[in-house]
Amino acid sequence: MNWVAQYIWLIPALPLAAAGISAICTRRRRTLAAGLAIGAMSLATILSVLTLISLIGESGQGSLPRRVMNFRWFELGNSWVELGWVVDPLSVVMLVMVSLVGVLIFIYSAGYMAEDENFTRFFCFLSLFAAAMLGLVIANSLLLLFISWELVGLTSYLLIGFWYHKPEAAAAAKKAFITTRVGDLALFLGMAWLYSETGTLLFYDSGGGCIEPSAVASLAAATTAGGMAISTAISLLVFCGAVGKSGQIPLHVWLPDAMEGPTPVSALIHAATMVAAGVFLVARTYPLMSAVAGGPGAVSTALQVVTWTGGLTAVFAASIALAQTDIKRILAYSTVSQLGYMMMGLGVGGVAAGMFHLITHAFFKALLFLGAGSVIHGCHGEQDIRRMGGLQRPMPVTFLTYAVGMLSLSGFPLLFSGFWSKDEILHGAHIWPASHWPFFLGLAGALLTAFYMMRQVAYVFLARMPADRRFDGQSELAPLGAGDRGTVPHESPRVMLAPLVILAFFAIALGFLGTPAWPWFQSFISGERPVLAPAALFAPGHLGIMAASAFVALLGLISGLFLYRGLPPQPQRDPLANWQPDVFALLERRYFIDEAYNATIVRLTAWWARACDWFERWVFDLLTEAASLVVLGLGWLSRVFDDYAVNPGFDQSCGGLSRGGGLLSRFQNGQIQRYLRALTIGLVLLMILLVWGCQRQGGLTFEVRGPRSEVRSASATLNDRSAQRSGHTARDRLARGTHSTWRGD
Repeated sequence: MNWVAQYIWLIPALPLAAAGISAICTRRRRTLAAGLAIGAMSLATILSVLTLISLIGESGQGSLPRRVMNFRWFELGNSWVELGWVVDPLSVVMLVMVSLVGVLIFIYSAGYMAEDENFTRFFCFLSLFAAAMLGLVIANSLLLLFISWELVGLTSYLLIGFWYHKPEAAAAAKKAFITTRVGDLALFLGMAWLYSETGTLLFYDSGGGCIEPSAVASLAAATTAGGMAISTAISLLVFCGAVGKSGQIPLHVWLPDAMEGPTPVSALIHAATMVAAGVFLVARTYPLMSAVAGGPGAVSTALQVVTWTGGLTAVFAASIALAQTDIKRILAYSTVSQLGYMMMGLGVGGVAAGMFHLITHAFFKALLFLGAGSVIHGCHGEQDIRRMGGLQRPMPVTFLTYAVGMLSLSGFPLLFSGFWSKDEILHGAHIWPASHWPFFLGLAGALLTAFYMMRQVAYVFLARMPADRRFDGQSELAPLGAGDRGTVPHESPRVMLAPLVILAFFAIALGFLGTPAWPWFQSFISGERPVLAPAALFAPGHLGIMAASAFVALLGLISGLFLYRGLPPQPQRDPLANWQPDVFALLERRYFIDEAYNATIVRLTAWWARACDWFERWVFDLLTEAASLVVLGLGWLSRVFDDYAVNPGFDQSCGGLSRGGGLLSRFQNGQIQRYLRALTIGLVLLMILLVWGCQRQGGLTFEVRGPRSEVRSASATLNDRSAQRSGHTARDRLARGTHSTWRGD
């Protein structure tokens, strides 16, 4: 199986390549876009099935079959950030489910969205979503899982708001994106904390992974400042991400509104795959979630939180579904309720119980959503169940397949997969050592589920249809621009019916892979060899739980049929509203959760946004403006000083130097005559200056040495010549201060 681990990345790479090619195609390339998307998902399905077969061949040999392929991504300081793929039973069953359900929904979408002008863009988004989801389930790194997790959130935003020209769709897309980001922030914090404690985000790394025994034991032994185990604190942060993605209370409010997207989107993202990502995250990190320092039989705090959150969500959402009138919104709240069941199953029964219900739910809920899309298509866009009725005659295939999905979701005994997967969860809740209340919450949720599903079927298919039934096509399919408004209901085309039939088959057959008599799925997930034991069906523990589960399912179905039988055409008031109007109004308004959020969190956020806007306008902007004025004033002063003080003085100095240099350059012309003339003039001037300076100092002093007779003769001669030139005698000059010294031997 080594080659499987090496090339498992091809499974998400195929739809990713299809999305990339479709992204550069024009709108007219409709056939190419659909063919690429369906072909890529078909190949991914084949590879997933081959991987499953390879893994089945290695299971049951005493150890859990697992192959890991890790690789370095980039260097961070002195260490490397590593990513990787993992092939184990948990990832393989998710691969098969996501790819198989995905390819059926892709085929269905080719008929459902046939008239949409953005057909190519729709399949591009579908392929990108499928690639992100497939990458998420094979990730061996919490970091790679988080990257795919965010890509799933991005594509869900794009698909929910696909009909962005509808204000409701645009608002639902923003609501889904923002709400899930709340949980994602906690998940990111938990991921950073886990990395700081273990030094890795790889799940499995030859014993050094963050969820392997050595790391989990050290995390469970260490405590925070408040006394909580670090493993519990990190697990709760990770679970917050699952709460947001899987629509658990109190972050469930985005999922029902997400039904504003096209029906195939509801089936793919919000029934079978995306919302199951949170459940898969808890299952993948289950060793960390279940870590506890107590003795045998102790239940970790994290799993207790998971269990109670799931149980309360299951009952809470199921009760809201009782009073909804939009066919897709009923299924949306049903999805929230069943996700609560899965979380409770993980808490009380382990990975196998929660994942078994996830797999069965993916098929029968996808069947129900696609069946609802077929009803909407046949009714020309109508989604209000009160305006339907009697559709089993014009839409027989849709009715039969929808009935299979409804009975499976309701947990009809023995024949349908939903019964066996719910039975596994109820059995785990019954023997859960922490409390028995989750068991009663599970029974209540099963009762309500059967009741509201029978109510929906009674409204849509069993009620009497008026003879002049017409639909105006003003609801979901209005963007398609259909021109057949005002026509009677009709069956959907074969391209839409074929996936319904296939999903109906799996909604029945999958249940027999996890019965107490042959628990193949549970054994495969745990790496054990399945054992056929028909006597286990009659064991006291199993038989009692099966009887209780069957009783509440039948009670809900019969009660719904009794209350809603013989509905008149287009009833103006719900029979449940006639019986309990106040309770019905509370459920119809969804316990006023959205109103409470709008009055508290949304209003507080809006107030804070206005406060920030006011601060920015009247404080920050004014301070910025004042600072800019000061800087501008200093700039003007600097410019004035520069223009009228510095520049003139500097310019004049530079001009003088330039003129002086020009004048001096005239003498540097290479003519020797001019150089000699200049030297002569300089020498004359120098002599004049020398004489003038001597006169200013008081005359000249001459000292003549020689024989006394020669000195006297020279002196007399000099005095006579001087007297002749100046008209004065030597005596007169001496009287004016000039003197001579005559000396002789």
